[in-house]
Amino acid sequence: MMKYLLQVVQNSLSAAIILALVFALLYNGKGAGANQKKWIAAGSLAGSVFALTLAFLKSTTVLINREYWNIGILSVSVIAGIVFIMFLWGFLKNRRPKLYNVLLYSSGAVFCGTLLFYTLPDIFLYPAEFLMMGESAFSTDFLFKLIGYAAGLLLVFLAGLSLFKAGISLPAKTHMALLTIGIGVNAVNQILKVTQSLYAQRVIPTSRFLFNILKQAVNYNDYFLYLIMAVTFMIPVFLWIKNYTPKGPYANPAEHRKFKAALRRKRRWSAAVVFCYILAVLCLTVVKTYEAREVVLSPVEPMNITGGEITIPSANINDGHLHRFMYTASDGTEVRFIVIKKNETAYGVGLDACDICGPTGYYERKDEVICKLCDVVMNKSTIGFKGGCNPVPLAYTMENGNMVIQTAHLEKEKGRFR
Repeated sequence: MMKYLLQVVQNSLSAAIILALVFALLYNGKGAGANQKKWIAAGSLAGSVFALTLAFLKSTTVLINREYWNIGILSVSVIAGIVFIMFLWGFLKNRRPKLYNVLLYSSGAVFCGTLLFYTLPDIFLYPAEFLMMGESAFSTDFLFKLIGYAAGLLLVFLAGLSLFKAGISLPAKTHMALLTIGIGVNAVNQILKVTQSLYAQRVIPTSRFLFNILKQAVNYNDYFLYLIMAVTFMIPVFLWIKNYTPKGPYANPAEHRKFKAALRRKRRWSAAVVFCYILAVLCLTVVKTYEAREVVLSPVEPMNITGGEITIPSANINDGHLHRFMYTASDGTEVRFIVIKKNETAYGVGLDACDICGPTGYYERKDEVICKLCDVVMNKSTIGFKGGCNPVPLAYTMENGNMVIQTAHLEKEKGRFR
């Protein structure tokens, strides 16, 4: 649940904030005309459609290399954002008005489109991760993931909507200045991401200095979002102070009440921005810390090894809880396996590793078996069978009230734990 809440907020909030600023500037009656509104709306729609198409192709084919796509999308977005800001401030407006209008409309449309084209594919693909093979869509785990995902989308949507509503009444010059700073911060982040991809592919020569810069950019990537939030936080503060006391002219009490109601609406939208930002910061700090906490696997338990057989008394594993054991292979590799009693007649026995997540291991939480890496809840009845994130099955027999496992089977699987 927390994982998808965090990922949605972390990966889409900055785009939602910038798009809210762009649309607020267009619809406040001071920043642009009807033609530019249509161009920006069309560009945003096209970016969303392209993002959905890219997500579909990524999930159904192996033809899409997302890293190459991101380099192209981000490069176009940076250029379009810079051009959009230049013409938004009136570059060439008086000398070549027709060229000015075309470049203003098209750059704005391309910028908004590419911003969504880069952001939305991951958002569209998250639901595909909710169900692992063999799991039911009616499970509690699936429901929690869906709730976290929906909560993240709702928070991002409300943050963008409240900022849009608050920003509509902002003075045009102030609005343009804040939008310029927001796009500039986002452009720096995009440039660093492109540089990181090119550096990883050795297109850019290896440099210790550049490596240190890129490392810091990755480690502190959330700070770009914090900076954008800090800049746009000035909007609700400005509007709250400006609209707290009505000072405008009014002809009669009815007009006065109408004027006060309008100010209340502005203050409420400003408060909504602050509330959404506080929730977002809590997600990026408290929730992120909780999600990234290190899960300590339970210690291995004793077992008897005689010749090529491992013997575990059934009395030690009949409590229905997860038990972890470790066998040292011939080359010194420590091969872990787990045992859990599923019902009166069957045990779930498998390696402490799976085909998807590797040897990260499993742990028990509230009577549920959880994969340490992907946080997927295992269906206890399927442990011991192949599929999804289930532990790799391990054969066993029951003899005289003891579980017997052949060491030869563990020797074959030791490569998974190297």
